[in-house]
Amino acid sequence: MGKVFFSMGMSLDGFVAGANAGLDNPGGDGWGEIHKWVFEQRYFRKALKLGEGGEVGRDNSILEATVRRTGTSIMGKRMFEEGARHWPEEAPFHTPVFVLTKEARKPWARPGGTTFYFVNDGIESALRQARTVAAGKDIRIAGGVSLVMQYLNAGLVDEFAIAMAPTFLGAGLRLFEGINRNRISIDIVEAIHSPLVTHLRYAVRNSSRIETHN
Repeated sequence: MGKVFFSMGMSLDGFVAGANAGLDNPGGDGWGEIHKWVFEQRYFRKALKLGEGGEVGRDNSILEATVRRTGTSIMGKRMFEEGARHWPEEAPFHTPVFVLTKEARKPWARPGGTTFYFVNDGIESALRQARTVAAGKDIRIAGGVSLVMQYLNAGLVDEFAIAMAPTFLGAGLRLFEGINRNRISIDIVEAIHSPLVTHLRYAVRNSSRIETHN
């Protein structure tokens, strides 16, 4: 059974999304500075058909490994709505994606293998459904911040990675606000530096798992 993880970019002052985020400004002010390193990688440019070229070093390898380990993703309604407005027709996931929402709607299949499924009965149900289609691969909690914190505080996350960008946002959404310190214990697994970003990976101890059956 695969692991449950999240992987997010973060500014040096702890923000994963900037101020003034919305449908016309996904990720908020400064989001591009947090993820600037991603757009310079060959794997990302090829996957999103952004043209030739790009870096092929350790950053590229880490990005590719994150994508390849992911069998399915889970995201919140806000992230879905912001992304759906800006993703290309061939959405960038190429796997099933489960969206937590109160809205009842049928699955939405996109070219390239991405199908969005809409879950109305909570994070545990979404995780059970994700396990049934992950084919033994890992499950990524894609965001946003509120959803990641729900899974983390519920003890359902096995590990997480932070890509620490050399920038300050000053305002926006901080990832770990509201963390339940009595529930979560972490161990550092590795820290990898590059000229563009610092990759930090942590294992979460005492996390529980939702089985694939009710």
